[in-house]
Amino acid sequence: IRSAGQQFKKIPDARHSEAEIRKNLIEKKLIYGMLTLPSNMFYTVTLPATLWFFDRDKKDDKILFIDARNIFTQIDKAHRQFIEEQIQNIAIISKLHRGQSEDFIKLVNNYFTKGVRSLVENKTIIESVASKIVEFLKQNNEKDIPNLAPKLKEISSIEKKIASYQEKVDMTEVRKTNKSQRLLLEECKPFFDTIHLMLKLIDKKVRQFEKAHKDQKETKIIKQELEALHKTIKESEMFFYHIKWLQERFPEATYEDVTGLCKLASLNEVKEQEYSLNPGRYVGVIIEEDGKTEDEFIQEMLNLNDELETLNTEARSLESVISHNINQLAGDR
Repeated sequence: IRSAGQQFKKIPDARHSEAEIRKNLIEKKLIYGMLTLPSNMFYTVTLPATLWFFDRDKKDDKILFIDARNIFTQIDKAHRQFIEEQIQNIAIISKLHRGQSEDFIKLVNNYFTKGVRSLVENKTIIESVASKIVEFLKQNNEKDIPNLAPKLKEISSIEKKIASYQEKVDMTEVRKTNKSQRLLLEECKPFFDTIHLMLKLIDKKVRQFEKAHKDQKETKIIKQELEALHKTIKESEMFFYHIKWLQERFPEATYEDVTGLCKLASLNEVKEQEYSLNPGRYVGVIIEEDGKTEDEFIQEMLNLNDELETLNTEARSLESVISHNINQLAGDR
């Protein structure tokens, strides 16, 4: 309310002042990059947060946008986190942008080292657990059960291949080393493909046994053993998965824009987006895999179906009890 003749100075709203600050920071070339985190990374905030990276010595007017909303490890239904490898995979994008390709092949080399070490360390556990499951199924008259033991002997061959590559590798020759690393991953891939096929058959045998022997105590034990087997194999395979993730997105060990992940945007492109600093506007959208193998997805669906059947059985039982009680109250017998 104002009296006649009074003039009030227009005060910009918060959104306008924020946009001006953002525009000034961009045009003065102070922002190096923007990184959007996944949702549910903090216990008190469910929305995805965005990290700002400043660089006073930046020479060009381009901004590196990284959308990491699809990169996370689920802790529980409500919370997520980054594991060390996921942090390194995100950080390598910036290093590639700065021309540090040697860091990329060193990271891949490190994953090969950790991956084969994990395979060797877990070999005895995998053999022991797999042997228990196979023996149990045989004792219960199951036939045509895959035996993982002979396949696991190939771990020694993989170990030798990686050792041979590492003896010859020269980290200063980025292009040559990158090519060697890509070939090495292709040589390791058949081992895991075959292991997953064999596990798929074992899963099927265990499901068949479970359907026929739901009330047996051994059923629960064998399922726990099978889950442990999957977990141990996945633990070793994870490092090879990270190599594949990096090589698929940066095949030449150099920076390039990747749809759904990163984009190096020019000042004109930022202007077209009205100086927005939301990475999602620049990197585009791609449907990311959830990190599950086909076997893990099928197993999860079967577990959910089993849970649904249990709930349906309980519901029918409760329905019968409720119906009986109402008839009792109404005097119907």
